[in-house]
Amino acid sequence: MIQIGNTLLSEDVFDQHFACDLGACKGACCVHGDSGAPLTQAEVGQLELAWEHVAPLLPEAGRKAVEEQGLAVTDSDGDLVTPLVNGKECAYTVFEADGTAKCGLEQAHFEGKTTWRKPLSCHLYPIRVKELIDFTALNVHRWSICEAARLCGKAGKISVLDFCKDALVRKFGEAWYEEAQQVQTLWREQNPS
Repeated sequence: MIQIGNTLLSEDVFDQHFACDLGACKGACCVHGDSGAPLTQAEVGQLELAWEHVAPLLPEAGRKAVEEQGLAVTDSDGDLVTPLVNGKECAYTVFEADGTAKCGLEQAHFEGKTTWRKPLSCHLYPIRVKELIDFTALNVHRWSICEAARLCGKAGKISVLDFCKDALVRKFGEAWYEEAQQVQTLWREQNPS
């Protein structure tokens, strides 16, 4: 683990590659999994503000799931997460004509209807954040449905740190990210692949 401020980063953040390849996976992360996307209590407030703008973008099943379950639910592990449609896709998922799943929250943001982009847990993926007593740990999650993203990242020489730039800046700030970039450069010099 490498320390930057009060964060501990797994070395995988620097030496693993990742770049989403929606053409290959069709947004499977929005559809598969044991529960919805992890949320913070503050993000539930953001969902409340965004709902009127997001609801018209969603398929009927997604709107109905939110109306019946609420904007957020507690999963079997006791974590706050987005609701699911029939135990499958996130209720905030929209589908393109070719079946590609995308985030309706993000769509509303890109259309200028909201200022909040989407849950940070989704934006940071494949990085998973774990709050410890004195530190915030950042680890890389490996999910079989993201094999194409690992291959795409490797082909483009895009590290997890590089891929997650916008989300990391959103979470920790520009100065933190610049320091992480410097650490990555040193890491690569000391650990050539």
